[in-house]
Amino acid sequence: MASDIDTANPDRSDGFGVSNWLPGSRLGRLIIVLNTLGLAIVIGGALVLNELRQGLVNARMDSLTTQGELITTIIDQAATVGEPVPAMDAGYASQILQLLSNPKTQRARLFDRDGRLIADSDWVVDRVESKALPAARQRVAGAPVGALEKAGPQASRAARVATSLKEEVARALAGRHVADTRRAEDGRLVVSVSMPIQHVQAVLGVLTLEANDVDQIIARQRAALIPFILLSIFVTAASSIMLNTLIARPVRRLSRAADWVRLSRARAISLPDIARRNDELGDLTRALEAMTDAQSERMDAIERFAADVAHEIKNPLTSMRSAVETLDLVRDGPPRDRLLGIIKQDVQRLDRLVTDISNASRLDAELSREDAHPIDLGRLLTDIVQAYQDSLRVGEARPSVMVPDGLEPVMVSGAEGSLGQVFRNLIDNAKSFSATDGEVRVTLEAARGEAFITVDDDGPGIPPDNLETIFQRFYTSRPKGSAFGGNSGLGLSIARQIVEAQGGNLTASNRMDATGAIQGARFTACLPLLRR
Repeated sequence: MASDIDTANPDRSDGFGVSNWLPGSRLGRLIIVLNTLGLAIVIGGALVLNELRQGLVNARMDSLTTQGELITTIIDQAATVGEPVPAMDAGYASQILQLLSNPKTQRARLFDRDGRLIADSDWVVDRVESKALPAARQRVAGAPVGALEKAGPQASRAARVATSLKEEVARALAGRHVADTRRAEDGRLVVSVSMPIQHVQAVLGVLTLEANDVDQIIARQRAALIPFILLSIFVTAASSIMLNTLIARPVRRLSRAADWVRLSRARAISLPDIARRNDELGDLTRALEAMTDAQSERMDAIERFAADVAHEIKNPLTSMRSAVETLDLVRDGPPRDRLLGIIKQDVQRLDRLVTDISNASRLDAELSREDAHPIDLGRLLTDIVQAYQDSLRVGEARPSVMVPDGLEPVMVSGAEGSLGQVFRNLIDNAKSFSATDGEVRVTLEAARGEAFITVDDDGPGIPPDNLETIFQRFYTSRPKGSAFGGNSGLGLSIARQIVEAQGGNLTASNRMDATGAIQGARFTACLPLLRR
């Protein structure tokens, strides 16, 4: 019985085109891809931005270096005067700087050999930099009226800039090529290149080229990162919703269904929409449904078994009670002996029934505990049949066995005690249906990787409609004239259960003659041969 659980719209399988190039399961790959996609976008964007920034700084340095080498070479060739001590013509060098510098994107400065500024591209183009004046400060008591006071933070920054530039020029005057980044007075990043103007070994001055457009380019690149960030947020949110829909919600439904089965005493979980999914949750749902279905079937079987046991035990008890109640009323010897015989027969029947019920109830546990070993079927059947022949009573059917004469024994893997019980149950069943002084034939054959054990009798056979029902528990339909209560109806059921547990099957059929008349029953047990 399926539990009455309200199901939502079917959850689809992953279906997002996630290929199998990632290790692990399909759902695991989907989780990995969705969780790392947004992070990968952000990381990729940040890496691209950092690389562009560093590449931009390096490119500006290379550009300034190339331009500076050209300008210093021209100044050295055209503006150097004096022999044997060379000197730089400041006026002519300033004109050269005016012609060759590009004041729109950079600033060029020219220093003499003493580090004094003699030319600036800002002077050449008559460009005046405008700056917002700091807020007016209160005059300190006692200070001269009209005295100007410097703004503390801006003055400090200007001093640092001047010091940094002075140190850069000093290093260049020492004959070294200096390329570095620093901050301008307004806080912008400046890419600066300072190189000495040399005539042979003499340093005539220093040319400094600066570019301060790096911050604007970086700002534009940061603005370009905004779409990456927004896309990563969208992907993260979408992946969270997908994971919640694909995993969290179905898991909650499974949990609620399990609680429903526990609390409402339902027999099974039924979530067909999740079971259709082609991932681990679908596998889990199908496994839970199969488990609860099997449990439900087992509960039904236990209930039927309990009802059948009660019914089967009640029959001999009723007969015994009737005989005991009648026994007090019978005084004659023969009738009293018959009643005592009935009581004795019912006691034996009840004892056999309780024994078979006990064996049947312990069968599953015993089969799970028994270890499989190689078994020689020919030897096992010969020993069982020999034991029957040694204890044969007058009038009982005589068992016989026929095994192949091959050099190699017929070997199977299984539990010898359980398989021996199968063959004893089949022989007992055949003997009970055989005529007085009849014969029960046991035959062993091997073919196509399987062993076939057949047990034939010369009895009335099995009605065609009952070829399967005889394997049901407590099935005891017998032909007329058979002894009542001679069987519990559990032997064939136990035999089939053991054979199936060993990986084989047990079937029943009738032997026919040429005219189609039934000559007797045949039970065939098929077991897989042991691989060598």
